[in-house]
Amino acid sequence: MSAFPQNYWYVAAWSKEVGRELLSRTICGEPVVFYRGRDGRPVALADRCVHRRYPLSLGKLQDDSIECGYHGFVFDCSGTCTFVPGQDRVPRTARVPRYQLVERDKWIWIWIGDQDAADPALVPDAHWLDDPAWASVEDMAYSPFRYSLLVDNLMDLSHETYLHADLIGTPEIARTPFTTQVDEERNRVEFSRHMEAVGCPPFYEKTTGFTTPIDRWQDVAFQPPAFWVNNVRVAPHGTPVGTGGDEGGAHVKILHGLTPETEHSTWDFWAVVRDFALDADSVGQTLLTLNQEVVQQDLDALTVLEQVVASEPAGTQELSVAIDAGGLAARAMLRRIAQ
Repeated sequence: MSAFPQNYWYVAAWSKEVGRELLSRTICGEPVVFYRGRDGRPVALADRCVHRRYPLSLGKLQDDSIECGYHGFVFDCSGTCTFVPGQDRVPRTARVPRYQLVERDKWIWIWIGDQDAADPALVPDAHWLDDPAWASVEDMAYSPFRYSLLVDNLMDLSHETYLHADLIGTPEIARTPFTTQVDEERNRVEFSRHMEAVGCPPFYEKTTGFTTPIDRWQDVAFQPPAFWVNNVRVAPHGTPVGTGGDEGGAHVKILHGLTPETEHSTWDFWAVVRDFALDADSVGQTLLTLNQEVVQQDLDALTVLEQVVASEPAGTQELSVAIDAGGLAARAMLRRIAQ
């Protein structure tokens, strides 16, 4: 039985990562090879030849087919073997699984469960990545720790006060109460923290030009198992939200596509999108650099935590408190959908 929820869409790659070169990536414990056909559409096949299990990603692309680099078996983009060396007949069972993909909003999503159940309508909405009303910067962090640690990290932003104090955290985050909502029907866990007259951290001061005090909102939505977005509003303290819009505020959305690689490693596809200074490359570069630093701080901390958790005996207890409400709700929903 898989350790990860099946029959869900996971981010497999940024669109720009997949081209006419073979790309190997393990998704939810499954080795997958990606490439683009000559028609430009992405293809994903199981990255194992049916003959002796040699990775197809170590072969070569011929037109729209992969030739295995070990014994020369050839597989077309449907996963069907079309050539076997030394004989004319190709066994009917000579095929590798093909995975359903959806390319949307700069991401390539993969369906890891029952391929007949793959429904493109279930791909999470990340349209801001490809919306001209927003500008984005993107990256991907290979994370040598279990997926659940990253989910816990993102579902409790009070850690920003301590772990990211020099970048995006301020004392008010940990002190401000928040609300948590669980929507079982839409498969979402949400939490909100609205802060007034608080400090403006470097992450926003250097990009919006705002200075302390500001009003700052964190409205987070997690759609298990793979998509997390923090809807941020920052504005000079007292700036009203008008009925016709919010011209006085700046809006940032921090997105994470969370994809398990193995039981102890994770792909973290992240982006920061904004609705201000759309043509200012310097602002985009600053957001990219600052968020890379934030992500690196998380990487360092969670890599240590992975080693701690992995060394503990089974059944070790942990203490949960009020700030864990979002994380505990996410854990419960993940357990439910994994069954």
